[in-house]
Amino acid sequence: MTTPSFPSSPVLAAEAAPRLSLNTVLDRRGTVDGAWWPRTRDANAELPAPISAVDRRLGRAVLRVGLHLDAWDHIPRRIPARGRQVRVGWFRSADPHLITLSIAGTAPITLLVIPPGTADGPATAALAFAAAGTAGVRPADILHPAHPEEGSPGRDDSASWENEGGRITASVPARPVTI
Repeated sequence: MTTPSFPSSPVLAAEAAPRLSLNTVLDRRGTVDGAWWPRTRDANAELPAPISAVDRRLGRAVLRVGLHLDAWDHIPRRIPARGRQVRVGWFRSADPHLITLSIAGTAPITLLVIPPGTADGPATAALAFAAAGTAGVRPADILHPAHPEEGSPGRDDSASWENEGGRITASVPARPVTI
């Protein structure tokens, strides 16, 4: 069995198809372990590429993908992957800008989802930032580094969360997710 080779850059170059970056050491100190820039919101069409890329990068199989139900279209129950079916779980309690990949024998990988249609420059910057280490940085700050949400006194966004864990929608103005 040969060990697959990977680019030394944190951006995985599987023919540039997955548009995926991973922290090279995966030290689990950041709020995310990397980022993914899908071309569309069609989960059925988009999920096979990052699953395959993460499988190759880690040499282990992705077993399950967790995502926000309202952030995606055409969410299947399972995604075909090499030699197996990867289960897809969808939730409304998860951050819509994150997906979680559960992997055999290791902690789950959390990826920031860069919205489809994002311009190349900001998307490339977010891919690099997410792979460089994100300790103490909120996913929203990776997507909007120059424009943190109003009403947030600090990076932890503590003023805009209820004590039960839900976001207080009245104190944070809704705005489209674009960069």
